Amino acid sequence: MTEFPRVRAPELTGILDWFNVPAPLSLKALRGKVVLLDFWTYGCVNCMHILPDLKRLEEKYADELVVIGVHSAKFANERKADNIRRILVRYDITHPVANDANFAVWKAYGARAWPTQVLIDPEGYVVATASGEGKAEAFDRAIAAVVQVFDEQGKIDRTPIPLALEGRGAAGVPAESPLALPGKVLADETRRRLFIADSNHHRVLVADLDGVIQDVAGAGPFGWEDGGFDEARFYRPQGLALDPGRPGRLYVADTENHTVRALDLDTRRVTTVAGTGRQAAWGGAGGAARETALSSPWDLLVVGRLLFVAMAGTHQIWMVDLERELAFPYAGSGREARVDGGVDDAAFAQPSGLAAIGSALFVADAESNIIRAIALPPENQVRTLAGGDLFEFGDRDGRGDTARLQHPLGVAATGGLLFVADTYNHKIKTLDPDSRQVRTFAGTGEEGRADGAAAAATFYEPGGLSATDDVLYVADTNNHAVRRIDLTRRTVTTLTIRLRPASK
Repeated sequence: MTEFPRVRAPELTGILDWFNVPAPLSLKALRGKVVLLDFWTYGCVNCMHILPDLKRLEEKYADELVVIGVHSAKFANERKADNIRRILVRYDITHPVANDANFAVWKAYGARAWPTQVLIDPEGYVVATASGEGKAEAFDRAIAAVVQVFDEQGKIDRTPIPLALEGRGAAGVPAESPLALPGKVLADETRRRLFIADSNHHRVLVADLDGVIQDVAGAGPFGWEDGGFDEARFYRPQGLALDPGRPGRLYVADTENHTVRALDLDTRRVTTVAGTGRQAAWGGAGGAARETALSSPWDLLVVGRLLFVAMAGTHQIWMVDLERELAFPYAGSGREARVDGGVDDAAFAQPSGLAAIGSALFVADAESNIIRAIALPPENQVRTLAGGDLFEFGDRDGRGDTARLQHPLGVAATGGLLFVADTYNHKIKTLDPDSRQVRTFAGTGEEGRADGAAAAATFYEPGGLSATDDVLYVADTNNHAVRRIDLTRRTVTTLTIRLRPASK
């Protein structure tokens, strides 16, 4: 954290939209309040990590502090007002948020990275600024000091500011929808089962391949609780993986609990297999699985007796040794970048999807807008198959580095091809791992929920994929739906998720 001389904070001009408030805010009108600006973009996992810190500060200094989220979007898709509204509901963001789509406020404050926070005193001067995670305690101390100084001068205004929170309808969640922002899906063709990470209902659904719900794991409200399916609690679960050696065992990336959970589908019990429930700091070396902190595990894949984890929060691929109950980093230095090479030197940027063909592991590396391949032991090499880089994204078919993706969150393998959830392009694409050719398979690129021919169908930020021999299942996140693509006919339908009829 850097302390500043008395520098007047630039006014909040150039904002396109305001959220969670009935009218635009200005620093002039907020005189007497301590203001904390949070520069963020909603696809950034590191920005999501500090939301609990902001909420704690808001609650502790409820009368003195105003937190304003300045959403300065990285991706074109993130600049749209409706998409920001959906994220506010998805992550329960209740402080005022400004859509700084043209980077007007970002430039005025000289921000350089997401997230960045700026503290402003009740007279409108910058007190401190910091970038990255882990700054909550320093800001807590700074806010307390500012409040004390200005309270002694009688300059603190404790009048609450009016709020107008975005409601559930802003996220497009139908009142009776069985799903809320499902993140990942897993099809088990052998036993005709479909597992759905019903992320914002904080539960995992066990259905058949036609969408009829057979069982539910998770009590509903978010939390971290092991036990029976009816008592267990999750917190926005994402990736799912079946254990081939134990088909009654399903692993779940319990993302915001920073844990990996196991579901025993026969006894209907949930246990924690890795993670402490606290977010890991950078540079963790691993150790006993249940004593090692994790950071936003986003997807899972079992290979032999190893459970691979796309550890989005530390930009790495981790492994959990299921026999020895150990968890440790496998690939990625922790640096957020596109770097190929040996697993120790390679770098990822928010890996969010995993798939495998033979001895190769494939990674949807979301923030780098690329698909990676990892040659598993003994080679242990990482290479980029297709896409751009951290700031080289778009929507373009092509081969290798000429192709462009936008924040791909999912990848699945079938028939020798990779299918990619090109999330912010609202498309499903194919990638031939040998030729590195990328082609659009389904979706027009426009947000929507239209079934029919794959080329004319529409999706809305699809986040997870799972493939059988002839069907691709899609967790169509912002549509609160699971879509089914017939790979032979190239047609898209929407599954009707429903409860199993009661037996007579």
